Amino acid sequence: MVSDLSLELAMAPGYGPVGVLLGMVIVTAIVMLALTHMLGPKRHGPVKESPYEAGMPVISDARKRINVRWYLVAVLFLLFDVEVLFLWPWGLLFHDAAVQQIQVYDWASKGFLLGAMGLFLFFLLIGFIYDWRKGVLKWD
Repeated sequence: MVSDLSLELAMAPGYGPVGVLLGMVIVTAIVMLALTHMLGPKRHGPVKESPYEAGMPVISDARKRINVRWYLVAVLFLLFDVEVLFLWPWGLLFHDAAVQQIQVYDWASKGFLLGAMGLFLFFLLIGFIYDWRKGVLKWD
């Protein structure tokens, strides 16, 4: 049984450090949780057991209605966050195509890449203008 384990470890030498790191992380987490539980304060009471919400006392029901503007702003945030996620790999690919003066892929010339991103940003701008005219960004 031991020889089988050593044979498996010998066949995948690149994963040994990853396994050691994973083992150290698991042991560290378990030790930290155990020490916190054993050494931490053990005070109980109505104040300690009440819900904590950003330092403010809970004053109403959690199921109250929220204005739809909060959700619209959250969706806009996600939209522009995803836009940045698309811009980053595009920028790297465009840099390779433009600076090195080569075609990265058969279809990825610098003109095609620039036009595709221009179209993407155009549609994004149309959506932003639509939201602006609808008053999503106004906080009256």
